[in-house]
Amino acid sequence: MSYLDNILFAILLVIGFGYFFNSVKKIRRNINLGTDVNRSDNPKARWTNMAMIALGQSKMVKRPIAGVLHIVVYIGFVIINIELLEIIIDGLFGTHRVFAFLGTTYDVLIASFEILALLVLVAVASFWIRRNIIKLKRFANPDLNGAPKNDANYILYFEVVLMTLFLLMNASDLHLQHVPGGFSHFIKAGSFPISQFIEPLFNGMSNELVMLLSEIFWWLHITGILIFMNYLYFSKHLHILLAFPNTYFANLNPQGQFDNLESVTKEVKLMMDPNADPFAAAPVDENAVPSKFGASDVQDLNWVQLLNAYTCTECGRCTSSCPANITGKKLSPRKIMMDTRDRLEEVGRNIDANKGIFIPDNKTLLNDYITPEELWACTSCNACVEECPVNISPLSIIMDMRRYLVMEQSAAPMPINAMMTNIENNGAPWQYNQQDRLNWKNE
Repeated sequence: MSYLDNILFAILLVIGFGYFFNSVKKIRRNINLGTDVNRSDNPKARWTNMAMIALGQSKMVKRPIAGVLHIVVYIGFVIINIELLEIIIDGLFGTHRVFAFLGTTYDVLIASFEILALLVLVAVASFWIRRNIIKLKRFANPDLNGAPKNDANYILYFEVVLMTLFLLMNASDLHLQHVPGGFSHFIKAGSFPISQFIEPLFNGMSNELVMLLSEIFWWLHITGILIFMNYLYFSKHLHILLAFPNTYFANLNPQGQFDNLESVTKEVKLMMDPNADPFAAAPVDENAVPSKFGASDVQDLNWVQLLNAYTCTECGRCTSSCPANITGKKLSPRKIMMDTRDRLEEVGRNIDANKGIFIPDNKTLLNDYITPEELWACTSCNACVEECPVNISPLSIIMDMRRYLVMEQSAAPMPINAMMTNIENNGAPWQYNQQDRLNWKNE
């Protein structure tokens, strides 16, 4: 490599990683738009969650076919990209296979990379068939029409291109290693159990042409990796990075245990305490904006819920297990997460366009993205939370938006309003006077 090549490579790295870290800053900024919630308790359980679920993929294998295929792609993606370190060093300093001095260890590594690359290609082909030919029900849902469906396929195509370029790069390298007397800087290093079957494609070509092709494959491979890395921000594949913090900060409370609003809890305690002096309460700031009950927009949700939205893999396991969705209701937990992320991105663009300040746009997550009909269809059974492979909780968002409808807008459906009226008047959900509750025993 000439110095010009090294300089161009350095510029490419700076642009690629610079854009990536700028995207990370935006994601962090958007997540921090949420309200505060304390998720620092029980670090041992949180680290265990992250190790078992994000790293160990323990919830993925509940559906064995998809689970095994995903593990293959996951391991392949992580391990093969270890090679990225060698590519960066070679690109910056003009070396070639700088880690070849590792000898047998290097051979084993390259061989394992190639086997994994082949397995990734097989897994990706299987995923593509499941989505586009077999058309599994959870992938044919209207939630995924348009951009989400295209995004899923783009990711699969990216994987195919990157793995193919990796194998072609190795095959051309292997061909040049076998040139009698040696050719340029192509030293004999590595073991190539897969690309050795591709290498014959270069027979009959001049060494100069094969070397040119090898460099093209090398440049396209590293450029493709950088493009894919920056595409993560715009795609559901962001879960590659966010699954780890998402599982760490997941709710550790038993499923079905809901939180109480602190302001309401204080009021109730004040009402129930006969010794409490309501006039001794802390003075109220008349200029303070009153806190909202529940959530109508993304800024009302907590930061963990917004992290959930960015982490959603759009796999549809939640929706396929949702009893409301199964029985034809409008609710789709996957859509709840996708809508939350879309609205959060819209708010982020608004802030970017207005130099760091959010200008009200007469839109909200409630009604403009998620309808009350969807929210009230939820049975709060927690099936979506149980099924999610990365511990996302669509239910928490649904319940906070329901809370807003009830406590801020008094917009609960008539049967629920009737039930609450009965509880207020009769101390029970039924429309019977307290004195008449036991009349059934005389019938």
